[in-house]
Amino acid sequence: MKISPLAGHPPPPAMLLDVAKLITAYYAEIPDPSVPAQRVAFGTSGHRGSSFEKTFNEWHVLAISEAICRYRRQQGIGGPLFLGFDTHALSVPACTTAVEVLAADGIDIMLAEHDAYTPTPAVSHAILSYNRGRTTSGGLADGIVVTPSHNPPDNGGFKYNPPTGGPADSGVTSWIEARANELMERGLAGVKRIPYEKALRAATTHRHDYLNAYVSDLGNVIDMTAIQSAGLRLGVDPLGGAGVDYWAPIAERYHLDLTLVSDVVDQTFRFMSVDWDGRIRMDPSSSYAMQRLIGLRDRFDIAFACDTDHDRHGVVTRSTGLLPPNHYLAVAIQHLFPHRPQWGADAGVGKTVVSSGMIDRVSAKLGRRLHEVPVGFKWFVAGLGDGSLGFCGEESAGATLLRRDGTAWTTDKDGIVLALLAAEIMARAGRDPGELYGELTGEFGAPAYDRVEAPATPAQKRRLAALSPGQVQCAELAGEKVQSIINEAPANHAPIGGVKVSAATGWFAARPSGTEDLYKIYAESFRGREQLNRIVQEAQVIVDRALAG
Repeated sequence: MKISPLAGHPPPPAMLLDVAKLITAYYAEIPDPSVPAQRVAFGTSGHRGSSFEKTFNEWHVLAISEAICRYRRQQGIGGPLFLGFDTHALSVPACTTAVEVLAADGIDIMLAEHDAYTPTPAVSHAILSYNRGRTTSGGLADGIVVTPSHNPPDNGGFKYNPPTGGPADSGVTSWIEARANELMERGLAGVKRIPYEKALRAATTHRHDYLNAYVSDLGNVIDMTAIQSAGLRLGVDPLGGAGVDYWAPIAERYHLDLTLVSDVVDQTFRFMSVDWDGRIRMDPSSSYAMQRLIGLRDRFDIAFACDTDHDRHGVVTRSTGLLPPNHYLAVAIQHLFPHRPQWGADAGVGKTVVSSGMIDRVSAKLGRRLHEVPVGFKWFVAGLGDGSLGFCGEESAGATLLRRDGTAWTTDKDGIVLALLAAEIMARAGRDPGELYGELTGEFGAPAYDRVEAPATPAQKRRLAALSPGQVQCAELAGEKVQSIINEAPANHAPIGGVKVSAATGWFAARPSGTEDLYKIYAESFRGREQLNRIVQEAQVIVDRALAG
């Protein structure tokens, strides 16, 4: 993985997004559905793309919105639709387009008061709160979040959350994707739409106080009293994201000593430091993107950041700096289960196949069932909804947990709660999560982990996703006998979209990105960096062979 010389530095002026040109392209450029790259395509978390590339334009949003309307009618979903958007430049135009279609269909739309930005977890929380106690689909709510998550400033994104409150499963997204592409092929014939001003005045368009509904409920998922009593000095960097206005009310309501590092919203994201590949990306798990907060770590007992829609987290400690996501997930699991006595004795731990083996070891020590699934938070939704999974996390810094009483909080990732959980852990343990992870390594060993990314065409991504265990010629991995080669997840036998090869003390997984034209190799070794490097090198040979066809 070649690191850009710009990585970790402020972006040069020439790199900054021309917002006016991007929004013009959103309305002016017409995608061609005969070109595969320009069709609607739901990845691991909705449809994403850029208007410059004709992969996220008004036509896409019109078609997807109409398809969602038709899906709701087919499923008999008659409750309100909670609609939120983040701070990317394309999010407001796309939200406007969606409102015009949803209102034309007579759907009860729940928009934020004052047209405020709305984090993904606040939308999931709103859906679950509304649906609690309701059992018939006719009255159930669902939602849309307009966000490309942490992706670069020129990206737009559109994701649908059904009444379960979390990301839609592949059966739902495939149906919506197919209908949307059919609509585009017909030149949008059949898409109903009314002018935006008329849509806002419609009797079916309502305002919802996402912020206060969410903030006032936080004490039911996080021990806010413990944080306040510990008197911790907290720092938060919203990275110019949708939760920028949530942190001050959280501090005020729960009497926290919390400093907002910056409340600037700038759609060029010029305040970010450049990510590893020379692009601006609001990734709170990247040390290159997180230079601002890392540089301030000595000012706070603990600090944290969230990405643009606030579904991902990053934790910065005095002891270790930016904590790798896998390290923090292991510490969170170690802390939560002994401190949540109302969680069921059978509540398990959800992880993806590319997350650290440290999670397996901590879960086994706690006597908790491990639920290992493919990448994608949709695989955790059912377990969070029924309380059979107490904590679920991904190596890409997305996670959520149950309420303290063992019921569902959100069924989508929640960066705000995971940030506050870091403060709870320090308040209760008297040591920061970095120090606590050090204690885990003393008990279980110190794994070396890496994730390598490289460009891949859509055709190459398809070949890698279809790779079977029989096609992987690998008897040894870094000198150890291979114990398993899988292309299905242990918990649910769902395809992992690639392969995972495991030996006694190390493993790798290779899969295409669901959101970008990249492939990813994840690897881990409990025998140190040298063995890890060998694993990555051998994995790259296997992947290169697969991509060559």
